[in-house]
Amino acid sequence: MPVRETVEIGLNRFARRGYDLDEVSIVPSRRTRDVDDVSTAWQIDAFRFEIPLVTSASDAVVDPATAIAVGEAGGLGVLNAEGLWTRYDDPAPVYRRIREASADGAPPVALLQEVYAEPVKTDLITARVKELRDSGVTSAVRVSPQHTQQLAPAVLAAGVDLLVIQGTIVSAEHVTTSGDALNLKEFIADLDVPVVVGGAADYQTALHLMRTGAAGVIVGVGADSWSTGDAVMGVRVPLASAIADAAAARRDYLDETGGRYVHVIANGRIETSGAVARALACGADAVQLGEPLRRATQAPAGGVWWDSVAAHPRLPRGGASPAVAPAGTLQEVLFGPARSADGRTNLFGALARTMAKTGYRDLKEFQRVDLVIGG
Repeated sequence: MPVRETVEIGLNRFARRGYDLDEVSIVPSRRTRDVDDVSTAWQIDAFRFEIPLVTSASDAVVDPATAIAVGEAGGLGVLNAEGLWTRYDDPAPVYRRIREASADGAPPVALLQEVYAEPVKTDLITARVKELRDSGVTSAVRVSPQHTQQLAPAVLAAGVDLLVIQGTIVSAEHVTTSGDALNLKEFIADLDVPVVVGGAADYQTALHLMRTGAAGVIVGVGADSWSTGDAVMGVRVPLASAIADAAAARRDYLDETGGRYVHVIANGRIETSGAVARALACGADAVQLGEPLRRATQAPAGGVWWDSVAAHPRLPRGGASPAVAPAGTLQEVLFGPARSADGRTNLFGALARTMAKTGYRDLKEFQRVDLVIGG
């Protein structure tokens, strides 16, 4: 298990020191490379992607059309099986209410709770997965751990390619005294499709999730600029350290199994191309992006952002943002050209340039780049 510096915060009470992505910097080496000779591709199970992008399963940025567009651009679009598109035949009026509410600032959490009170309909899950599959892109659908046993059968029967089981914090086995608990190891063992699970916050959790048979582990609790998880629950994960811990778990699991590689997907406050590069440099195989994609003209909520936990009926942990003006098409957000110098467009074109400036040909090599802590 990784050893990390600890700090005494009081008599006989210690805390581990952790680092966020903005505390880490990438160090160029003596070699540079032509950007056209750099590959940002990665592969999970039998599925290859040209960019290391997994979208957040937020209705603010992903509907069936944008999931398909992300797939056609070389990433993986993830649709929420518990979102607006599986609750409403036509969510357009719901999106319109949210956008109209954003004219006066951030839409209220109570509005999100109201529109998500509509029950999920399994026939709509089937229809949405069919739409993704008919497009020819790799289809991926997210379910929450607490609803996996209820909803996953419909998702799998519809023929999804990848199943994502994601909550704020996920363990290999949930302990409860009420009803049956979801045992991920037993559940995944019975499936014929690869599963991505998360989020994990440390080495031990990541290793346990890898031992369930998952093809990928999401690291981080999804905190973004509008998250209130720290204020509501006191939970905050320094993402650079969490990624490095999970990468160590990946290495140890690779040795333990004699060669089974589990992908690490970073999820947190990754909002700029520099943060994308830092996350991969810390050891991630891909990044999960949500809020940055709201700047694309195709974003279904028209520039408003919210995470799925913002609509929790009892304990919302975040809210919706005011709308922002589009920065460009999805293609421009992902690949440019950038028309501003804030790192919020041309996210993966910038990643390729970072890799070229540091002399690395592909993502696996780039994970070995030198890092420094500033300040």
